[in-house]
Amino acid sequence: MFEVETDAHGGTTVSIDGYPQSYVHPGDPELLVFGYVQHLAAVLDALGTGPLAVTHVGGAAMTLPRYVHHTRPGSPQIVLEPDAALTERVRQVLPLPRGHRIRVRPQPGRQGVAALKDDSAAVVVVDAYADSQVPANLTTTEWFADVARVLHEDGVVLMNAADEPDHRHVARVHAALASELPHTLAVAEVDIWKRRRFGNLVLVGSRVPLPVAEIVRQVAKAPFPSRVLDGTALTRALGSAAPFTDHDARPSPPPPTPAGQWRLR
Repeated sequence: MFEVETDAHGGTTVSIDGYPQSYVHPGDPELLVFGYVQHLAAVLDALGTGPLAVTHVGGAAMTLPRYVHHTRPGSPQIVLEPDAALTERVRQVLPLPRGHRIRVRPQPGRQGVAALKDDSAAVVVVDAYADSQVPANLTTTEWFADVARVLHEDGVVLMNAADEPDHRHVARVHAALASELPHTLAVAEVDIWKRRRFGNLVLVGSRVPLPVAEIVRQVAKAPFPSRVLDGTALTRALGSAAPFTDHDARPSPPPPTPAGQWRLR
């Protein structure tokens, strides 16, 4: 169940199952309210300049596609959003900007990515939830193998993951990602790295070395203290883990209830 609410400042929040999923201000596409969305945008901003072919797995109010259109005009983008009713409501309340090249397909992630051509995307952004959890089938080695197929040779995948303070679930997701795209890093707020609360971590992977220094520079602009970890520092932070496969995958842990509360360690 979704709700679309506009506030007194002209911004609109899309909530699903009581949890805010997207915030859009039509007059300011660079206003990114949620911390993990700021981290996704920071990584994108570190990937050079000019248009990017981006596939988004998960759409909601299409905050990030709007941001990419604004910061990189002419970028061809595909949004895989299975909830056609939500997309229709968002289009009514928040029309897409003029001149956009955003195509929305009413398909879930695995089905939608499987239908894409090889070597067709510079970036794949995975920000998809079902019942307020990352679906199990978007966490596996098989899934990341198909994402890698779709990416350019130097392409990048960005994934919004969520986990308890112990990071055991996200450690297995990272292991699955690294098995297919071995150059990885992760971005999160400092409190999350310190295992103080449930929260979001952005995982990034590629076949080629990532522009770590530039990503660090972009993330430093975030209003909340955040940190980028890669290499041995990331391994230490997450710990060792076996990658999820299609045979044993689980959805991410459910968020704290009621919505809006942190689950503290």
